Amino acid sequence: MPLRKLFNLIPTPAPFSEQSRADQLKERLDWGEPALTIVDARNRSDYQKIHITGAVPMPMPESLTLATQTLESDRDIYIYAATDDETAEVARQLRQAGFQRVSELRGGVAAWQAFGYPVDANVAEGSV
Repeated sequence: MPLRKLFNLIPTPAPFSEQSRADQLKERLDWGEPALTIVDARNRSDYQKIHITGAVPMPMPESLTLATQTLESDRDIYIYAATDDETAEVARQLRQAGFQRVSELRGGVAAWQAFGYPVDANVAEGSV
């Protein structure tokens, strides 16, 4: 089989989009290229309880300031907050600040968990 046809058989993730589902983000993580950052814009308490494995905390309203201090403007950023409306607002602010590749993770942690994807959870001792 010619090499060109062989490369066409290799699965590739869906192209970058301004809105993403959990399964699309997981495909990107599994693929590994290009590098991306997952931003959790919920409050620190919610982040400490549970968050997508690998997500970095940048709670609202500090999200914009923290992002501009730590992230490159052309990096792929996947963001989620407590609600899809809050996610959209943070994404809008980042885009207005010059971030070129911001994707809103629809459904946030709940959607991620529904697929059974890995989360980091801080379960209090004695709770079930």
